[in-house]
Amino acid sequence: MINLFEIYITEEGKSENTIKGYIQSIQGFLKWFEESKGIPFTKLHRENVREYISFLKTIKGCKPKTINTKLNALVKFNEFLVVSKVQTEMIITKKDYIKVQQQFASLAKVEFKDVEKFRQLILDSGNKRNYAIITLLSYAGLRITEALNLKMSDFNTVSREIIVNGKGDKTRTVFMSDKVKNAIQSWLRERNDKGIDNEFIFVSNRNKRLNRTTVNKLFNDYSQKIGKNITPHDLRHFFCSHALESGMSVHEVANQAGHSNIHTTLLYTNPSKDELIQKMNQL
Repeated sequence: MINLFEIYITEEGKSENTIKGYIQSIQGFLKWFEESKGIPFTKLHRENVREYISFLKTIKGCKPKTINTKLNALVKFNEFLVVSKVQTEMIITKKDYIKVQQQFASLAKVEFKDVEKFRQLILDSGNKRNYAIITLLSYAGLRITEALNLKMSDFNTVSREIIVNGKGDKTRTVFMSDKVKNAIQSWLRERNDKGIDNEFIFVSNRNKRLNRTTVNKLFNDYSQKIGKNITPHDLRHFFCSHALESGMSVHEVANQAGHSNIHTTLLYTNPSKDELIQKMNQL
């Protein structure tokens, strides 16, 4: 059943990471079901889902966001079971999600000096490809998957435009600052000098599209050198926060970052945790 579910969500055009997350969540549910009920799973029952939520809360100690992620996978699994005629009704909906208190402090935890130190260390290492990737994430606001999926035909350094295929197959145009343009051009020159011929702009030493495992290792290595844990998504957070502080409007940042909901961008207008504590201390 898991294999058929994987085919179902793959045909929907879900990203590799989304598919992986869904499969892990459903495998976790099925493992809990078979261990607690002692019989093979046949169909979803609302009562079982409620018990599973209770198990995640009390036994596993999962946070609301984690539980909601697992429920999101179960909603999709429920949909698959209905389409496959295993059952006739949707027994779980997004109304079953646990309410999460809206975060007030800004999502950004990486500061300008951290980003610039990170970029400089990579530049000093001589790796123009990695320097271009880090600069794209930090100063164009791309998701790491979007950056790694960029093709040579997606760039126009003259008009300073990048065509980005984002979440849900939504395409947007992202504009290049001088920093981004210079970093990309440096890598393109090196690509040309090395005779690299690949439709994807960022390739491995084996001339294959660069994968996330390699990038994650890069971040782990340099996080240790900086003394601060930085992830690819932290750089995206930095971009949104820094862009707003530098005078870009909420709508401009939302368009550049590919936020489908303007409220996501508005989170970056909130003060940082340190700023909030500083204000609290003045009371």
